[in-house]
Amino acid sequence: MLDIKFIRDNKELVKENCKNRNVNIDIDLLLNLDNERRAGLKEVETLRALRNNKSKGKPTEEEIAKLRQVGEEISGLEKKMEDIENKYRELLYKVPNLTHPETPMGGESDFKVIHTSASPKPFKFIPKNHEELMLNLDLIDFERGAKVAAAKFYFSKNNLVRLNQALLNYGIDMLTKNGYTLVETPDVAKNEILAGVGFNPRGEETQVYSLENTDLSLIGTAEITMGGYHAQEVLDLSKGPKKYVALSHCFRTEAGAYGKTNKGLYRVHQFTKLEMFIYCKPEDSEKMHLELLSMEKKIADGLKLPYRVIEVASGDLGGPAYRKYDIEAWMVMNAENDQQGGYGEITSTSNCTDYQSRRLNIKYRKENGETEFMHTLNGTAIVTSRFPLAIVENFQQKDGSVLVPKVLQKYTGFKKL
Repeated sequence: MLDIKFIRDNKELVKENCKNRNVNIDIDLLLNLDNERRAGLKEVETLRALRNNKSKGKPTEEEIAKLRQVGEEISGLEKKMEDIENKYRELLYKVPNLTHPETPMGGESDFKVIHTSASPKPFKFIPKNHEELMLNLDLIDFERGAKVAAAKFYFSKNNLVRLNQALLNYGIDMLTKNGYTLVETPDVAKNEILAGVGFNPRGEETQVYSLENTDLSLIGTAEITMGGYHAQEVLDLSKGPKKYVALSHCFRTEAGAYGKTNKGLYRVHQFTKLEMFIYCKPEDSEKMHLELLSMEKKIADGLKLPYRVIEVASGDLGGPAYRKYDIEAWMVMNAENDQQGGYGEITSTSNCTDYQSRRLNIKYRKENGETEFMHTLNGTAIVTSRFPLAIVENFQQKDGSVLVPKVLQKYTGFKKL
């Protein structure tokens, strides 16, 4: 969240930022609640001090009656303050992060392309989408996934299972060699952690599954568990940022998903993911953001996937993100206007500045002994839905087989699916 003092001092800037990010929130109401909250706290403190002062020594009957009246006033104010505090917190948590000055303004289609890899090689035959290819090769079963669980769950089969494991091992090896600590996280987290990271665990807009009769939810990404990993801690960053690569299963409701991107593996309810997560000093976060993007590009380059890097526009940023880059791979399933394909997201990386650490109370100790909120960043390394999708569609052969990227062959033990 943003510092309320910053919001007070920069009201018009915050309003404009909310407008640019398509977030409808009443900043004036938030500041009015803030004023009521501070005035109420001051009044409660004054009454408590009065009660404490009057209770010293042996009070008279009259003084006891006045003390009882003061106590009732304090109780009434505390109840009123609780209501104000809840409304204040609810609004404050909805205020999005600030936006990087170089971020393009606009909605989903107003992104900026900042890098394009080698162009996709044109097929000399009519290419198939990944769902058809995988069904023909007996690699996936959506029908029985729906029977056992629900639509958009699926069974991976045969060499797709091995390809998924190869992708994860490839990502793990690359990142651990580059100084990232390997972690396997729980698949659930407390709702207070989800809220702290910036995910809504309840309500119509939630993208996560909540566990009934608990304060837990299934995670949609290890960003949630790794964001909570150091909650309520003061870290030592004197030797540099803390960098993690986290393995977890991910669960998403994909509420509102529709259209061609709902086909096959592009939007599913469960997958496995390797997520990079960094804690660093504020002055290091832009450099760390470029490092995360560089690692994502290295992974895609190693797989020889054709892709482009886009900078996401302001109106398409999630609440915690200050700046965000996506890597979009070429996919046959996104073909339009007689073309053989189009681009679709496979990874993203976000700099969340101190937005998450402020909510989760994560600080670092400076050289002078003072503490300050640190910056957090996240980025996708591997995901076992869209990566196999891109591989199968890009490396399909005329006979319906699929070549395995060379870099994965030492993990799979085979060259074709």
